[in-house]
Formats: sequence, C-alpha cells, structure tokens
Amino acid sequence: MLIEKNSLVLLQGDSVTDAQRDYADDTNMGFGYANILTAMMKALHPEANIRFLNRGISGNRVRDLSSRWDADCLSIKPDWLSILIGINDCWRRYDSNDPTTAQAFYEEYRRLLTRTKEALPDTKIILMDPFVLHINPERASWREDLDPKIQAVRALASEFKTMYIPLDGMFAAASIQSAPDVWAADGVHPTQAGSALIASAWLRAVDAM
Repeated sequence: MLIEKNSLVLLQGDSVTDAQRDYADDTNMGFGYANILTAMMKALHPEANIRFLNRGISGNRVRDLSSRWDADCLSIKPDWLSILIGINDCWRRYDSNDPTTAQAFYEEYRRLLTRTKEALPDTKIILMDPFVLHINPERASWREDLDPKIQAVRALASEFKTMYIPLDGMFAAASIQSAPDVWAADGVHPTQAGSALIASAWLRAVDAM
C-alpha cells in the first residue's frame, strides 16, 4: 500500500464528499464515499492506523475551497490530501445563472494547489475529476460546461504530478453496465452503489485493494 502507517488523510470537496456529515463531530464521515472508504480501509488494513478527516462542504466551488483553505487544509497538515471539486462550478451556470468559466476554474484550482505545494511540500495529493451522469437530456447538456473543467483537472494533475482518479470516465463505463440512476439518482450525488464505486477506485489508486 502506498499510504504509510499512521498517516492522516484529508478528504476535501463539495456535497459528494460532505454527504450530510455532522459538522459538530470531527470524526463523522457522512453517508457517502468518505464513510465507505474509511470503513474499507480499516477492514482491509487494520494494522495501518490510517486516519481520515472529511472536510467536504455541500455547495462548494473551487473558490470556496480557496477561501477556507488555511483553516480546512493547511493548518491540518495532512499526509495525504484528496480533492473532488468542480460540479458546482458547472451547476450554478444552469440553476443560478452564475457561471464559472473553465479558465477561471483552472486558475483558481492552480492557485490552490500552488499554495498547498508551497506550504505542505511533503503532502501527497490525489485529484478526482467532477462527473455527471446522463439521467436525462438536461444533465447531458451540461457536457458543454463540465468537459473543459474535467480537462482542467487532468492538466493540473499532470502539471503538479499528483495522483489522478478519472471518476467521470469510470461512471460513464459503469452506466453502460447498469442504468445511470443506479449510480447517481440525480446524475450528480452518488447512491450507495456510486459511493462504493468511488471508494473502491480510491483504494485501488493507493494499492490498498
């Protein structure tokens, strides 16, 4: 396994990571992939004593991560940092007429990663791309906005030499085997099956399963 014993892993992002976690309980992982990931890691590697923190906040965009980064990342000093962000940078264009351009998304995300690398040079980073499942024509129409943001995450993973988990492609492949709403009923928020898919991909990425 790539993660060292006694490591602290910080999971950051939006509602997909948040998954209704209890903000008053520092150890609460919510009901999504973060919770499944934590449980599976403990079951597979109980001797490793890997600790997880969930700091996802529902509705966040990349600029929201930036505004809370000192308190919710840099001061925590994680050994590993996992980030899943971007779907709200797309969604707000369609439900609030408040778009984030792909260039603005890339630049803000790049500044975030630069700050992280400068403050925490030894922290290992995992980037996961945002995703949407085509449960209806409206969600499919988001491709115009989301695809350039996915490309931005891939470019940043390459530039900063981070690990990268291609969630959008993974969910597209899964949706060929089963209907898209099996994985995310609204096309965005994973079901338990979708959350397990993310958790499994994450564990495979760090050679934990």
